[in-house]
Amino acid sequence: MKDRHEILRSLHLDIPVVVSPMFIVSQQQLVLESCKNGVMGTFPALNNRTTEGFEQWVIEIKEELRAEEERRGKPLPVFGVNLIVHKTNPRVQADLEVIVRQQVPVIITSLGAVKEVIDAVHSYGGLVFHDVTNTYHAQKAIDAGVDGLILVSAGAGGHAGTLNPIPFVTEIRKMFDGVILLAGALSTGRDVATALQMGADLAYMGTRFISTREAMADQAYKDMIIEAGTQDIIYTASVSGIPANWMVRSLEAAGITKDMWDQKAKADFGAEHEAKAWKNLWSAGHGVATIDDNPAVADLVDRLKREMREALQEQSQRADKF
Repeated sequence: MKDRHEILRSLHLDIPVVVSPMFIVSQQQLVLESCKNGVMGTFPALNNRTTEGFEQWVIEIKEELRAEEERRGKPLPVFGVNLIVHKTNPRVQADLEVIVRQQVPVIITSLGAVKEVIDAVHSYGGLVFHDVTNTYHAQKAIDAGVDGLILVSAGAGGHAGTLNPIPFVTEIRKMFDGVILLAGALSTGRDVATALQMGADLAYMGTRFISTREAMADQAYKDMIIEAGTQDIIYTASVSGIPANWMVRSLEAAGITKDMWDQKAKADFGAEHEAKAWKNLWSAGHGVATIDDNPAVADLVDRLKREMREALQEQSQRADKF
């Protein structure tokens, strides 16, 4: 495994932020605008319906970023692709072949830390970051040879964990000298500074970037995020059978009412309404509480940089007083 400081330098980030790969929401425009403005953009391979289409997206992103680098005369942040490594994903092998052929810089693996996948990415010098929600799965990923661990803590959007981030980061750092990314309700530059103070190397943000102009989300979804507070998020397995954080109003609109939230079975919408219901089921994390606008990615990243630097400076000044 490469030295983590070497890895962090190779990402060419202006600010230690990775925009997480989100279902439907993360497509070319969000990835490109993220990288062009100093943070890492990512997207799920499955956001394109075919492996051929996925490869075309990768080619387009690589070409545009390369052209922008030539124009600026310096490297931009790298991009990443999320690969669902699970037997229920029939495209794993085909998409992995695209990843190797196109030499995607960073791969984010979910639902399985498979050594053969990691070795394939390492064969061309790529990096593998893996989602974990507890120390058991973290150790399995470490044993498989990942370069980074994404600690999905309580309050994250989607299939979040339940651990408090402070002891989670500390415990993982004792086990692992690679890159640590912290996920879970991070929406501001001050949150990024806090993640660094806890011992994480990178902040992993999803919900905050749903409500940006470049995100491929319905405007109603973005508006709901802006209007929501922590009380509007529910952690439930009643949607997919796996516990995740969802926006209450979207569940209720789909017929998943409060008395169903304790259920663990996947919601059954009936064949006639299945596709429409899933399209309008919206996930978000507790970070909605600090989101109140729908900016362009460029403006959001500029704000995050300013807020992070101000927070770090403030912390330094406070430390000098003790």
